[in-house]
Amino acid sequence: MTEGVPPAAPAGMVRDNLHRVRERLEAAARRARRDPAGVTLIGITKTIAVERIGEAVAAGLMHLGENRVQEADAKIPALGGASSGITWHLVGHLQSNKARKAVELFDCIHSVDSVRLARMLGSEASGHPGLRGARRDILIQVDLGGEPTKFGLEPGLLDDLIHEAASLPSLRVRGLMTLPPMFDDPEGSRPFFRRLRELRDRLAGRGCDLPDLSMGMTNDFEVAIEEGATMVRVGRAIFGARQ
Repeated sequence: MTEGVPPAAPAGMVRDNLHRVRERLEAAARRARRDPAGVTLIGITKTIAVERIGEAVAAGLMHLGENRVQEADAKIPALGGASSGITWHLVGHLQSNKARKAVELFDCIHSVDSVRLARMLGSEASGHPGLRGARRDILIQVDLGGEPTKFGLEPGLLDDLIHEAASLPSLRVRGLMTLPPMFDDPEGSRPFFRRLRELRDRLAGRGCDLPDLSMGMTNDFEVAIEEGATMVRVGRAIFGARQ
């Protein structure tokens, strides 16, 4: 084996991992007295080879997420492009100079965290010939952990951004997203997930329809489901170690 290159995944590993993750998802939903069908499993494909992603698609995983626009720009065509039936999610930080390409590539952008970015996405979506008047789904990323290395909007600024984004005819605000601090114990994430749900519920009480909560990753997605997640972003538990 070449030094520095991870060994090839055993045949069927991704399929088996995916089966186990789905079982865990369903069990967590049942514990919360929720319908498992109300939780979308997004396979995070950062640094994962196209061949390994294809195994997951063959096993029925049709929601995939990428952190970087550049990486997705190579993978999406290799996996069949728009005709594949895959729904692509951008879950990483989006720089404003990548807004046009993000609108072109992704069906849902989870990481909108400023009025400026929302306006730029709205402008690019409205002028993109491939969208033909369709609206791009977005989620507002909320910073609940206050970590300097992570992005997101302060909760106190949420109302203004949602109001602005909702006024843009080419965007559809679907909900909220957060990235809590990392904990060895998944229970450490619970207060952050609960707070995001409470923020969403407060907004709903004032007439903002935000059905989606994107929260929870490999280490804590079951806790996120118990706290109301409708989208969970799982990479390592499905695809194994990153390359």
